[in-house]
Amino acid sequence: MAAPVDSLHSSALSQLHSDIDARVQSIRENRPGWLCGKGCDGCCRRLAEVPQLTVAEWSLLQEGLAALLPERLREIRRNIAALAGQRPVVCPLLDRTTGACPVYAQRPVACRTYGFYVQRDKGLYCDEIESRVVEGALANVVWGNHDAIDQRLTALGESRTLTEWFERWET
Repeated sequence: MAAPVDSLHSSALSQLHSDIDARVQSIRENRPGWLCGKGCDGCCRRLAEVPQLTVAEWSLLQEGLAALLPERLREIRRNIAALAGQRPVVCPLLDRTTGACPVYAQRPVACRTYGFYVQRDKGLYCDEIESRVVEGALANVVWGNHDAIDQRLTALGESRTLTEWFERWET
């Protein structure tokens, strides 16, 4: 079970989401050819690692998970169990048939920033976008700095992998 999230952490997460949403909107408005959007699940199927979530993110994600049907939750549990040693990591939350995220509104910061923020030393960037930048198809791209996001996340409570949070969750 997760530690309770106070209103300060919840508010800080909400502000972080707003800041990320503003950058994403700006990128999409200024670059109509941007790849990330509805129907693209490439990053969800090729994660470098299982996403880390703060306690505040986990608290929000639990709201989305609690609204899922029991059979969908069982499928997520099976997907989590199958992650051991899997590379690349396929997000255990992903509906592999539709390519949609069943908890999109409550998704973690790592999911919100992928494709719009970059952290090269950890492999957190989209190869598809990177290749278009190199080809000149997406000129003058300024991705967000994921290190700055990580600094803000550290203030939102303890951090664990999605799988660790899920395994401790009492449904």
